[in-house]
Amino acid sequence: MSPKLPEFDLEVEATTERLDRYLAEQLPDLSRSRLQKLIEQGQVWVNGQVCTSKKAVVKRGDRISLTIPEAQPLDLQAEDIPLDILYEDEHLLILNKPSGLVVHPAPGHEAGTLVNALLAHCGQLPGIGGVQRPGIVHRLDKDTSGAIAIAKTDQAHQHLQAQFKAKTARREYLAIVFGAPAAESGTVDLPIGRHPVDRKKMAIVPEEKGGRRAVTHWIVKDRLGNYTLMQFQLETGRTHQIRVHTAQMGHPIVGDPVYGSGRSVGVNLEGQALHAWKLRLQHPVSGEWIEAIAPPPETFTVLLRVLKRRFASQI
Repeated sequence: MSPKLPEFDLEVEATTERLDRYLAEQLPDLSRSRLQKLIEQGQVWVNGQVCTSKKAVVKRGDRISLTIPEAQPLDLQAEDIPLDILYEDEHLLILNKPSGLVVHPAPGHEAGTLVNALLAHCGQLPGIGGVQRPGIVHRLDKDTSGAIAIAKTDQAHQHLQAQFKAKTARREYLAIVFGAPAAESGTVDLPIGRHPVDRKKMAIVPEEKGGRRAVTHWIVKDRLGNYTLMQFQLETGRTHQIRVHTAQMGHPIVGDPVYGSGRSVGVNLEGQALHAWKLRLQHPVSGEWIEAIAPPPETFTVLLRVLKRRFASQI
C-alpha cells in the first residue's frame, strides 16, 4: 500500500485561473489528470466549500484545500506470471510483453493480465496511476507483443506520461503486411476514432466527427514478394493506430483478425504480426536516455523466415 500523502492548503496568488491548472502548477508531483480526478471525487475545497468542477475559476485570495486519500485496495490478485524484463530499477520497469497477454483487467479479462503479474513482481504498485491500471504508462493491444514501460512511483508515472504526451518518448514497431507499398517510406496522417457502426473497432474518422489526429511514419525494411516487412514510428498513440493506418493503405497486417484480409499465410501466429520493437525514453529521475530493444517473438521470426524462403524460391 502506498503511504498516505499529506493534505495541502493553498492561498491563490494568481488573478484568475482554472482550478485544475492552478493545482497542477502548485503541485508538480501530481499529474493534472490525477488532480482532475481528485476534484471530481470531492477531495478539493475552495473557501471551505467542496468544488467538483475542474473548470471552476479561482482568484487571488481564495483558499484551496486538497486531501489525497490513501490508495484504494486493489480487488485484483497477484499472479506469478513470468515476465521478460528488458530494464528495471527502483523507478522504472520495461518489459517485452508477449502476444496474447492483456495489459490491464477488463470485462472478460479479470485475471491473467499484465497487471496481475506486476502486482506479484512489484509490491508497491497499487495506487500508482490509477487503481485498475497501476503503473501502466502506455498501452499495447492484447495481440501485439513488445516493449512496454511501467512506472514504479508517482513521480516516474507523471514524468513518463509527460514524455509520451510531448512525443519525446519514441516508439518503433515492426510489422509484416500484405502487399508491397509503392514507395520506400512515407507518413500516414489521418484521424482515428470509434467506428460508427462496429463500436469494438476503430476507423478513419474526420476530426469534426470525433476523430483524433493520428500520425504514423513508416519505412520499408524488406520486400518479400507479396509481403513486406515494415518499420513504424508513432508520433501519436491512438488505439489500434498502426493496424488502422496500414489497413487504410491497403496493406493490412498479417494475422490481424479485425482489420486484416482474412488470408492465411500457413504459419500459426499468436495474434497479428505487429511487434513493439524499440522504446526510447528519458529516465524519470536521472534524466539519462534509455533505449530498450525487445526481440520479436518466435512466431514472428518464423513467419519472416518462411516468407523469405518463399520469395527466394520465386526469383
